[in-house]
Amino acid sequence: MNHPLTRRQILTATAGAFAAVPVLAAFQPEHKGHGAPPTVPPAAPPKPGPSVVSAPVPGASPYTPVIMPDTPTLPFEMDNGVKVFRLVAEPVQREFAPGVVVNCWGYNGQSPGPMIEAVEGDRIRLLVTNNLPDGIHTTIHWHGILLPNGMDGVGGLTQKHIRNGETFKYEFTLRQHGTYMYHPHFDEMFQMGLGLMGMFVVHPREASVRRVDRDFAILLNEWLVKPGSATPDPTEMTNFNLFTFNGRMFPGTAPLVARLGEKVRIRIGNLSMTNAHPIHLHGYSFNVTGTDGGPIRESAQWPEVTTNVPTGAARDIEFIADAEGDWAFHCHKVHHLMNGMGHNLPLNLGVKQDDLAARLAKRIPGYMAMPASMSGMMDMGRPPNTIGSVWPGPFDEIDAGGMFTVVKVRKDIATYDDPGWYQHPEGTVAEPV
Repeated sequence: MNHPLTRRQILTATAGAFAAVPVLAAFQPEHKGHGAPPTVPPAAPPKPGPSVVSAPVPGASPYTPVIMPDTPTLPFEMDNGVKVFRLVAEPVQREFAPGVVVNCWGYNGQSPGPMIEAVEGDRIRLLVTNNLPDGIHTTIHWHGILLPNGMDGVGGLTQKHIRNGETFKYEFTLRQHGTYMYHPHFDEMFQMGLGLMGMFVVHPREASVRRVDRDFAILLNEWLVKPGSATPDPTEMTNFNLFTFNGRMFPGTAPLVARLGEKVRIRIGNLSMTNAHPIHLHGYSFNVTGTDGGPIRESAQWPEVTTNVPTGAARDIEFIADAEGDWAFHCHKVHHLMNGMGHNLPLNLGVKQDDLAARLAKRIPGYMAMPASMSGMMDMGRPPNTIGSVWPGPFDEIDAGGMFTVVKVRKDIATYDDPGWYQHPEGTVAEPV
C-alpha cells in the first residue's frame, strides 16, 4: 500500500533528487527546524519552455481576452467538444527582474503557471503531469471553481496523489464565471512556497455580460530569497523580502496600457503565504466588481482607491480610463515596494557614525556603516543576484521595487505596446517656486 509522504520525507527526497541536478541543488533545505536552504550563486538566465505561448490577440474571440502581463495564456485543443488543457509541474527558473534569476517550481516552464482562460458552460479536460523531482507527490486544486467533489484536487481526501511521471485527468463543466486560481493541495507550504500556482479566468457565456475593453490579471506572491542565493526558502512563514506581480518585481513588471476612455478591469489574485495586500491605484476611483466568489451585482459594488486582497482571495476592480498619464499601481505596504530588503536591520537614524566607522574598519576589514536612510543603502555594494529599488524616471529617480507597476493611459495609440513615459502638457507638472 502506498502511503502519503511526510514533509520530512519530501525534503529528504528533494535533497537526493537535486544532488544529481547541479542547477537545482539549492532546493535542498536543512532538516533541523525546517531551516533555510543553503546560500547558492545565481542561476543561469531562464530559457522559455516549448509550451509557453503568447497571450491571445484581442478581437480573435467573442470575449475580451484577459492579458496577464509577463505570463502566457495556456493553449487548448478540442476533442469532441471538450477543451483540453495540459499542465506540467516542474522545476523552472524565473527572472524576477533584470539580473535576478530565481529557482522555482512552476507549470510549463513558467512561475506562476500559464493563465487558464475558458467560458462558462465549457466542458474542459485538464491533463496534469508531475515532472517534479523524484519522490515529490502533487495535486492541483481549482481554487473557487464549482465542480464534482472528486475533481477538487485535495491530496488524500478527494484523490490519490499524482506521483512522479504520472498524468492525472480532471474533467468537468464550468458552471460559473469570474476570477479564480489553481495550486497544489498537497504540502502547500513547500510547493506553493516555490511558486506552483496560476490564474484561472472564466468568461460569461453571453459575451455582452460584464464586457470591458481591457482586461488584466495579476497574481500576487511573496518570497524569501536570501541575499546572494537563488532559491526561495519555502519554510518561511513571515519574514519575506521579495514581492511579485506575476512573478516579476519592478522594474521588471510590464505596464498596463489602455486607451483614453476605455473601460478597464484588473483581476487581482493573492496566493502569497500570509500577507493581505492593499493594492492602490493612483489617479482613479474604481469599483470593486468581483471576488473569487463571483461577480458582485452592480447595486452592491463599492468605490475605493485601495482594495485589500486577503491571502487565498481575489478581487476584480473596474474603472473608466478617463485621465491620461502614467499612474502608479502598487501594494501599499511600503516595504513591499523594496527589492531584497530584510526586516532585521538596525535603525541608525540620527546616529553619527563617521568616527565609529573609521575605528571599526581598522579591526574589521571591509566594514561599512549602515546608512540612516534607504537611499544611502543603495550606494552600498550588493551580493550577487540582488537588485536595488531606485530607478531612473522621466524626472528623477523612482524609488520603487517589488509590487509596483504603471497604468499608462494614452489618447491616441495604435497599439498597446509600451508607449514610453507620458509627455505632460505645459503647466501641468509640479515645479519649484
